[in-house]
Amino acid sequence: MEREVRGIQLPLSQTQKVRLQKALEQLQSLSLKVNFDASVVVADSISVNHEDGVLKGHGTADLNGEVVATVCGVVERVNKLVYVRALRSRYKPEVGDIVIGRVVEVAQKRWRLEINYSQDAVLMLSSMNMPDGVQRRRTAVDELNMRCIFEENDVVCAEVRGFQHDGLHLQARSRKYGKLTRGQLLRVSPYLVKRQKQHFHHLEEFGIDLILGCNGFIWVGEHIEAKDDMVEDQVNQSDPQVLLPSKNSVSLEEQEKSYTTLETRKYICRAANAIRVLSTLGFNITLEIIKGIIDLSLSLNLDIHDMLGSEFCVLVAEKEAERRSSNKKKR
Repeated sequence: MEREVRGIQLPLSQTQKVRLQKALEQLQSLSLKVNFDASVVVADSISVNHEDGVLKGHGTADLNGEVVATVCGVVERVNKLVYVRALRSRYKPEVGDIVIGRVVEVAQKRWRLEINYSQDAVLMLSSMNMPDGVQRRRTAVDELNMRCIFEENDVVCAEVRGFQHDGLHLQARSRKYGKLTRGQLLRVSPYLVKRQKQHFHHLEEFGIDLILGCNGFIWVGEHIEAKDDMVEDQVNQSDPQVLLPSKNSVSLEEQEKSYTTLETRKYICRAANAIRVLSTLGFNITLEIIKGIIDLSLSLNLDIHDMLGSEFCVLVAEKEAERRSSNKKKR
């Protein structure tokens, strides 16, 4: 289930507008001023030392002997290179990024995924673990069974491997990567998801998993335990080219095990709505804030669909201002 989250104009009453404006002003005053001097808008002059041989990068231009900004953002300097990092821009992949994509094509020895980038990404058959868990060369039988692994419209989690001659390549050489099922895929602006040490989160108290993709795709789904590789190896080691089971051969017991309980589905919807609220307000999406919004909705005994209402959005902004204010006082 995929729903694109965009900045929605909330139907606010006059009182709600005043409260929201006050909360946003408080958040702005609490924001760190580390890069305040480096912030520029279009046509702002950037101070540089021309004697050092400055290299003008993205977001800059030469105007009457001065370096000026062509986009709104923050001035960054790397040795002699000066460029402007735009505040809101398309996703720019970096090696090691955790991304979530949707399969758009099954080609020869590769899948093509849409990852909210200017071009589709490529996941090679040789760049992922096989379902049997055995490290071996890929055979013609594996290529014939590619649709048993991923097919069109499947949601897949992978890692950016790098750029090659035919485009951006991904890899999925770990059990934490692969096909995502029993959950919701949300799409937000990539700048709302910051690169962190950990993008895979398990909300144990709710029984759900959360994956924050650097490309702006976020997955919220039922927690799935990791499979035992040793058992799978013993079963499949005798015949490494064994055909994969088809989807129609799933037993009734396996279908019952894959059923998601109503309580878990409600928590998935609450977490998804929490992300939608953060996207609407333009707040950075982190695990701490998402859990806080879920707890707030539960404490208010709020229905899931009411979380997208104007009053709750204003309340989330006020709570976020209080949280940041209290964190600053503790320092």
